[in-house]
Amino acid sequence: MDARILIVDDDPDIHALVLATLRETGCRVDCASSGLEALSRLHSENYDLVLSDVCMPGLDGLELLHRIQQQCPSIPVVVMTARNTPENLIRSIREKAFAYFSKPFSPEAVVDMVMRALESPAGADDIEILSARPGWIALKLRCKIETADRLAQFFREIQIGLTVEEQNDIAFAFRELLINAVEHGGHLDPAQKVEVSYIRLSQAILYFVRDPGKGFSFNNMTHAAVANAAGDPFGHIAARASAGLRPGGFGILMTRNIADELIYNESGNEVILVKYTRTRQEG
Repeated sequence: MDARILIVDDDPDIHALVLATLRETGCRVDCASSGLEALSRLHSENYDLVLSDVCMPGLDGLELLHRIQQQCPSIPVVVMTARNTPENLIRSIREKAFAYFSKPFSPEAVVDMVMRALESPAGADDIEILSARPGWIALKLRCKIETADRLAQFFREIQIGLTVEEQNDIAFAFRELLINAVEHGGHLDPAQKVEVSYIRLSQAILYFVRDPGKGFSFNNMTHAAVANAAGDPFGHIAARASAGLRPGGFGILMTRNIADELIYNESGNEVILVKYTRTRQEG
């Protein structure tokens, strides 16, 4: 890919790591050691993407993100940080970062998100903030798979007091609910929006998703594994093929197994996923 990427970090080891990670993309990669140096490069050269650390002397990464949004809003910015705090994550969303990763990060995940940023630039209003408190994050997002994946990555980085395996499982479950809302409720129509909330209670985590569709009934879900008859775990596959749907259909079933509670409203276009924290489980 003929794209130019700027890595901004005051740690030379991170420069080397990200350079090695991005080598397979074929992109041209430059490095800057501070936010001020990055701004100088952005003023004199053309870049298609910026990957920036948060904690840097002089001009930190979040202020750099703010300046880029003011001066070069078409350039997507991916934030990388060892200080993964609720405040840093929320500000990254508010300042319209394309994605957010805490260190140490998965090289494969970074490459995937970089390619998404280069191939599917985000709209300025793809994600709208309704509430941005650490214990209550509420958003609206356009019904685009790319936007859903971006938001799922932000939510994946919220530290919720679970084991790494549980954290990965709940991130997967949330993404499944979000993709279902965007694809089936919003019909991948960017003019439609899905509402999402993350609420942190003293003994539980709640994820709320509301899609703009008419909802569904579990009695009419022959295309999903959750409706399969006992002893026939793949019965829905033929129904999906007949309806021209992509392979899959296991999302709700797997999400039910991950969540402690999964509650739908009567029409089926709103869902709450509940995951109890270890404090509740140990009590």
